[in-house]
Amino acid sequence: MARAAALPAEEGGKRNMAELLRALRGGQGTRSLTLTARGLHHLPRGLGNMQGLERLNVRNNRLRQLPQAMETLSRLKILNLGNNNFEEVPEQLKYLKSLQKLHLFGNKITRITPLIFDGLQNLVLLNLNNNQLSSLPPEIHRLGNLECVSLDHNQLKCIPKEFCYLQKLRELHLSHNSITVLPEEIKNLTKLKILILSRNQIDDLPDGLCSLEKLKVLDIAGNNIRIFPTAMEDLELEELYCENNPLLQKDPVNAIQEEDVLTLKELTARFILSQLENKNVSLHKAIKQNLDAQNILSRKQKCAQCGCGFLGMWLECVHFVDIRQTMKTSRNLELLPIRVLLCSYKCFNQRDHELFGIAVP
Repeated sequence: MARAAALPAEEGGKRNMAELLRALRGGQGTRSLTLTARGLHHLPRGLGNMQGLERLNVRNNRLRQLPQAMETLSRLKILNLGNNNFEEVPEQLKYLKSLQKLHLFGNKITRITPLIFDGLQNLVLLNLNNNQLSSLPPEIHRLGNLECVSLDHNQLKCIPKEFCYLQKLRELHLSHNSITVLPEEIKNLTKLKILILSRNQIDDLPDGLCSLEKLKVLDIAGNNIRIFPTAMEDLELEELYCENNPLLQKDPVNAIQEEDVLTLKELTARFILSQLENKNVSLHKAIKQNLDAQNILSRKQKCAQCGCGFLGMWLECVHFVDIRQTMKTSRNLELLPIRVLLCSYKCFNQRDHELFGIAVP
């Protein structure tokens, strides 16, 4: 790379032309072409004759668009367009039926036209790092073979719930964006192993995240997270990074406890839930015939202390879990704050538990 930069302009131009001519003469027999850091504004017209091309690397140039001839490269598997001047994902890419890896990092891309999702059915890797994307089209779920998506250093505020139906996704990189919330549908990414969410603006992680049984690496460093979902302990993580979050600390403070005053709706819900738990057959049949009641009771919670069900009035507590022996973590992180819900102060005041109330700043 350094030697190429040091060549005189005339000598570098001759070398570029010679390499292009050799590749073009090869025609359909040429399988790989590399034209990196050549100052190219356009790709050669003869590119369309290289129909046997499988790998094309034209990163570090000045390309803004692709020639129509790209549509004929039906055998192309790897395409690197990184560090150019594209402002949107080129529509011609939808014709590349064999493409498996697409690199578009370091451009000026602000939008992705949904039209490209009509093709690219064999794409397994998509790299759009260091662009200017503020949103993703829901149609991205059509790329059903994607296994790795990297969108670091963009301007994303959220990801569409449709994104979470990429059933084969194993790696998702979303660091250095402006994401504030993750969809509950993230639970559908059942093959996800690596999830990088560092340096965003996330306040809470969805409960659905704890359903990802294959997740091994989670990086949520540099967000606004204070406490983790209740089922966080169920994840068999190998690496967890969460430095620079305002995590709850195990610091005793004095607090004033209020008496539990339950609403009539809450009292009724708790009675019904207890009867259902005790196998009240008549009540169970009645509930099955009432859709409104089913919808209301589907939002039930379970007290972590007594095990009884409740609906909308609960006490949020925290349980600190020692994770030092189970996974690689951020430096100095020993106790992980996990959210726990209790049905009453009566349960909170029971002895012999390691639950703590949350102090409001």
